[in-house]
Amino acid sequence: MVTEITGALLCDMIVNAAAAIENNKQQLNELNVFPVPDGDTGTNMSMTIGAGALELRSSRPDTVTQAADKAAAALLRGARGNSGVILSLLFRGMSKSIKGKTVLRADEFADALKEGVNAAYSAVMKPKEGTILTVSRVCADAAVEFAAESDDVEAMLARILEVGEPALAETMHQNPVLEKAGVVDSGAKGYLCMISGMLLALRGEMLSVQTAAEMPAERADFTEFATEDITFGYCTEFIVGRENMKSPNVLRDFLDGLGDSIVVVDDDEIIKVHVHTNTPGAVLTEALTYGQLLTVKIENMRQQHTELRSGAQEAAHAETASVSAPDGPVNVPAEKRYGIVAVCAGAGMDAIFRDLGADAVITGGQTMNPATEDILNAVYATPAEIVYVLPNNRNIILAAQQCVGLTDKEVVVLETTSVPQGISAMLAMDTTLEPDALTETLNDAIAGVRTVQLTYAARDSEFDGQSILAGEYLAMFENTMLSHGADLAALLDAIAEKLRALNPEFLNIYYGEDVDEAAANAVLAKLETAVPEAEATLAYGGQPVYYYMISAE
Repeated sequence: MVTEITGALLCDMIVNAAAAIENNKQQLNELNVFPVPDGDTGTNMSMTIGAGALELRSSRPDTVTQAADKAAAALLRGARGNSGVILSLLFRGMSKSIKGKTVLRADEFADALKEGVNAAYSAVMKPKEGTILTVSRVCADAAVEFAAESDDVEAMLARILEVGEPALAETMHQNPVLEKAGVVDSGAKGYLCMISGMLLALRGEMLSVQTAAEMPAERADFTEFATEDITFGYCTEFIVGRENMKSPNVLRDFLDGLGDSIVVVDDDEIIKVHVHTNTPGAVLTEALTYGQLLTVKIENMRQQHTELRSGAQEAAHAETASVSAPDGPVNVPAEKRYGIVAVCAGAGMDAIFRDLGADAVITGGQTMNPATEDILNAVYATPAEIVYVLPNNRNIILAAQQCVGLTDKEVVVLETTSVPQGISAMLAMDTTLEPDALTETLNDAIAGVRTVQLTYAARDSEFDGQSILAGEYLAMFENTMLSHGADLAALLDAIAEKLRALNPEFLNIYYGEDVDEAAANAVLAKLETAVPEAEATLAYGGQPVYYYMISAE
């Protein structure tokens, strides 16, 4: 029986909660349902609460106030995805409720859970039932009711789980999308994983992070959904500094006209925002009227629905990509006006960017999204006043914007969504131009590139009413599927037909690590025949995942 939570015990509870979510994150990921994929819920929740656990492991505060404050601050800045933002809100409300306390009794912890729910509901515009909000509210109400009769914190958390399970099961029927897919809400299930981890900590059972959880695997059925079901395609998250007295409520109203799934968290020094929208640029422009953007992340949810993930990609969410720069934030003094940091994967691509003048190359891309720290270290290591960053992948673009304002160097992130776009930007680099003119020139070069990529299906899936089988070849044009199947020759014919329709002046073919030179030359000959007027080149990229990256300009 536990009747009092100390600062040390609260640290253990949060660390254990993080381990519980990490151990079950793949099962939570499998519950993600279209059309609001927000990345992977399990991964997002794990990385969010993991930021808090990491902070507590390094500092080990003495009081519950100190522990809650440190955890809440770390969760808010590290929050990813809708579920991660809501999780951070729950902790933020809890931390405010227990401000000034050294230890917590059962009733105080129950009240803190309730305040966390209130904070989450207040920040989420148009909250929907059948989500983590619903289950956390039901659990908090049960905690308050239990604490009115008992001071046993351990028994209170056991009661929360007892009430939470049927509430979780009900989410399937509260949300039409969940019912259609035949699954419960992944964020809500993650919340119960968190409570379960906390309960185990109260019982003295500290979890270790495992490679897989002993938990029944449930999977969402994606076959009923099509890409056009997504009304707002970009999951947009950012933190903006509060540099004036402009009310965050004005921002909420503005966002309400541009999207949905809106969460606005107003803190003393920052405002954290999550929104699904079709116009992330307009959102960020409005955000700048409040202050500097401290972090930005934009993900294309339509692409997430069809993006093919290998087992390596799942692990890569938690990995730090390697950076061709010194360890640690060594801020190299400026020796020139302009510098370039590029992101790519593959020895050949690395060499191409370096040959074209990149100061630093970060290894990353489709299966390896580099951390902000990696990009920032590369910016620090670039001896220039103005550093252009080429993310070369839409999942990295505005995550790179987190570097803006974190260094005295001016950082300009160009919206390159593919490696060929980044190469075109490098070729257009003219250091004699003034910054505004150079940025315009680079953006013009990027806009003139159309990209076709040939890859494979890592799992069975459904897209635009077509069944795709694991192992099939996939030809992608920009963000759409051009063709798929087991016949590589047929896909190459489809690619040739598409390129013929584009009628480009230049054709650049980069072949990957799994393609031999003879096969690549055969593809070059085929495409030269299809587009005889184009000046075609072939280069070894060595990139993983994609057999060919083809740019048409």
